[in-house]
Amino acid sequence: MRITDRLSELGVTLPDAPAPAANYVPFVQVGNLVFVSGQISNGPDGLITGKLGDDMAVEAGAAAAKSCAISLLAQVKAACGGDIERLQRVIKLTGFVNSTPDFTDQPKVINGCSDFLVAALGEAGRHSRSAVSAPSLPLGVAVEIEGIFEVK
Repeated sequence: MRITDRLSELGVTLPDAPAPAANYVPFVQVGNLVFVSGQISNGPDGLITGKLGDDMAVEAGAAAAKSCAISLLAQVKAACGGDIERLQRVIKLTGFVNSTPDFTDQPKVINGCSDFLVAALGEAGRHSRSAVSAPSLPLGVAVEIEGIFEVK
């Protein structure tokens, strides 16, 4: 099944790729690998902010991570000249969770991204990953995730 068809079934339309907020590029392609810069949690109402273990529940954090997944795919689509069907697989994700020192459910939060990518891409969405805590993230966002993708 085509990626665009799966996304449509999930009720997701990829937005335009977010522009970088500082002196960096949103992605770099080396051969058939695309390295996507960290994508911050952002929804239809703006930035998704909060601190896990304080004012945000794991479920809300997972939803924030899903928003990062959508932005990651938007960047891959841009890297592929607008053709998301060139995406072969997700290789690695690194997820950062804005959380208190005693919060230990970072993997459950980043599952919001991982689960969405598997739902959208099937086996090609399975990946290696890291899920780590951060005492703060840019603009107070709840989650930031970067990724490495294989394209054709």
